[in-house]
Amino acid sequence: MKVTITDVAKKANVSKSTVSRIMNGNFDQNTEETVNRVLKVIEELDYRPNALARSLKLTKTNVIGIVLSNLQNPFWASVLEGAEEACQSHGYNLMICNSNNNGEIEKEHLRSFEMKQIDGLMINPTSKNLDTYKKMIDNDFPFISINRKIYGLDAHVITVDNVKGAKMATTHLIRQGRRKIAIFLYQAEGISPRLERLQGYKLALIENGIDIDPSLILMVDEKKGEIAKAIKDVFAADNIPDAIFSTSSMMTLEILEGISQTRYSIPKDVALIGYDETVWSKHLFPPLSTIWQPAFEMGGLAAKKLIEMIETKKPKEVLPKVISLDPQLIKRESCGEAQRGGVVLE
Repeated sequence: MKVTITDVAKKANVSKSTVSRIMNGNFDQNTEETVNRVLKVIEELDYRPNALARSLKLTKTNVIGIVLSNLQNPFWASVLEGAEEACQSHGYNLMICNSNNNGEIEKEHLRSFEMKQIDGLMINPTSKNLDTYKKMIDNDFPFISINRKIYGLDAHVITVDNVKGAKMATTHLIRQGRRKIAIFLYQAEGISPRLERLQGYKLALIENGIDIDPSLILMVDEKKGEIAKAIKDVFAADNIPDAIFSTSSMMTLEILEGISQTRYSIPKDVALIGYDETVWSKHLFPPLSTIWQPAFEMGGLAAKKLIEMIETKKPKEVLPKVISLDPQLIKRESCGEAQRGGVVLE
């Protein structure tokens, strides 16, 4: 039996107009408790006036939603530029939300987008709302994952070859004579780039005859101060690294801050390579070697592929399902190899 707005109102003990206002994103006239209660009932009853299913969607809004995990990361600014340019050139508007890597916030954004009847969705998923992602895919709703794979779901994905990028970074350090290479990662939590970068790091060590040392694999919580503490601990231990591979641009800044509080210097005592080229990488002292990712291209490709899925009205038939872009190595002085002009791409 189909659930109606009357069923929602009755169970939530509010009027139908209240349910309607909340579903349209108008929360001002109700308390936070009422809003949360109504949203919970909508979820429990799986009430879907527009159902995300294309067959039930009555209007085309020419609006695409994008949910990103961390807008503080400069990588996403380039992704957004590419996505927005592609959307504008095809007559679509882009609605942007930030989940801050929080599954509950992400879920609220997805619910809000559903109510606004967007035509399709790009997402850098937290991987904490698998049922919601699956429901979209099962309902033929145009849905594409950016940068992160969603394990266990047959979703369209635009990503970068993270294994290749991490191998390039680690191999470059090895070629500079470094053997005790520490890798810093945020907790994996099923997030594919983190898992794949760790895999690439291990493969580079194995292929160069270097034993994998668990004490040099530093997984830290994504909280202020955790990286500085880890840096302090690792340089106070017996097995001090002669190189560090940072797997995130935001992480790199904290690593630099942590090293500055020790008696060690870059690159004399410890080489450093980061992941994600940024506008400030070449202005650091010493200039930072990095793995560059085609962020602008990623955003543009994701938007174009999503628009193709929207306009063909057969999202599952748009191929290929997974597009993996190539990273590049940018060599600078932080690994001990000074280049004329400061940059070499491989």
